[in-house]
Amino acid sequence: MDLKTASAIRRLRLVSVPEGISWIILLVCTIIKYGVDKGFDAAPVMGPIHGALFTLYLIFWLDAWNRTKWNKGKAALYFAYSIIPGGGFILERRLSREAEDAVIAARARKEEAANA
Repeated sequence: MDLKTASAIRRLRLVSVPEGISWIILLVCTIIKYGVDKGFDAAPVMGPIHGALFTLYLIFWLDAWNRTKWNKGKAALYFAYSIIPGGGFILERRLSREAEDAVIAARARKEEAANA
């Protein structure tokens, strides 16, 4: 994995958790507004915050997809995580595992080349 690809994945990982948190907070604020307390309205504050984080998520997701050459199914799944409340947490964990696997594979190749 080259440096630009690793950076693209790292950016997607970094924005996925805040995007997931903002989605959950926006959902809770909406439920409180319409279900519990009619006077409580945090959506005008949380809406733009979540919108900005979602836009960053989309930009970083497209960049990561372009650089990693994920197949369409995997790319669609990673996009779907942005729609599911809390899906950003799942994506961050998956991308973290992929990054760890890439590091292990790179170390194995390096060790194999040194021993040859």
